[in-house]
Amino acid sequence: MKIKKLMFVTKFEQLGFDALKSLLALRKAGLDHVVFVNVIERERFAMSRVGYRKDEEIRLRETANIRFIDWAESLFEMGMEAGVYIVVGTLVPEVLKAAEKEAADLIVIGRSHKGVLDQLYSGSDITELLRRSATPVLVYKHMSENILALDKPFSRPLLATDWSPACQKAVDYLITLEGIIEEIHLIHVITEKELADSPSHTSHTIQKARKQTRQKLEEICDIFEQQGITARAHIYVGNAEDEIEKAAREHQASMIVMGSSAKAYWLERWIGSTPREIAEKSAFPCLLIPPEKNAAR
Repeated sequence: MKIKKLMFVTKFEQLGFDALKSLLALRKAGLDHVVFVNVIERERFAMSRVGYRKDEEIRLRETANIRFIDWAESLFEMGMEAGVYIVVGTLVPEVLKAAEKEAADLIVIGRSHKGVLDQLYSGSDITELLRRSATPVLVYKHMSENILALDKPFSRPLLATDWSPACQKAVDYLITLEGIIEEIHLIHVITEKELADSPSHTSHTIQKARKQTRQKLEEICDIFEQQGITARAHIYVGNAEDEIEKAAREHQASMIVMGSSAKAYWLERWIGSTPREIAEKSAFPCLLIPPEKNAAR
């Protein structure tokens, strides 16, 4: 599928027009429409001593509208279309509602700023959005100083695969970006538990597993190469989250791409999900692709 319509969710202090401009290389792959979304969260009023104030809502709406008009004018000059949603409500449901109505191909959102306790008991907005979205989500982050800063986040993606259907969908999603992706690195992490659970934990068994994994990665690389995208295969061993982050740094990735699991919410919340953990904690922008028919719940 091509990325023709992008939904840009912003609270302004997290993502500005500079972040959006870095994504406009997607125009080469068909992007021609950006929908701006600003959700004035009810929780903001609930936490206020004076409670809901209509004049404050109006002020926030008008401030957002002024910003979006300026951004839209810049897009119009490029021959692109723009739309705007400024709503009062709860972030995730409003974003999902807008994404479904607009038939967005990609949701871009900044990192969650909920506290640790809030995330433990209520979950973060990012985790909730990733769990429920049927649309790919790019968790966009400003690159830290110790990471190669790139203004082209799609130029050197690192795709971490576990061979799941969602990862296959990620391959299909990325191969439409020829002319944008300069080089892609594919990795699979063999966990220490997988090795320990092997019926015959010997050097021969380990090397056989490595060769089989390498072959599967090379087959995916061939798919990208046929589209004119340079692809490199890598195998790592250890904790998946740590090794994926390490690989992204070693290969100077511009973002991390993963398939998003459909693990049950209660299990994911207490045991964890590698894609969502990386999306929340990694210093890199993270693109998560949901499995097929992952309807919003």
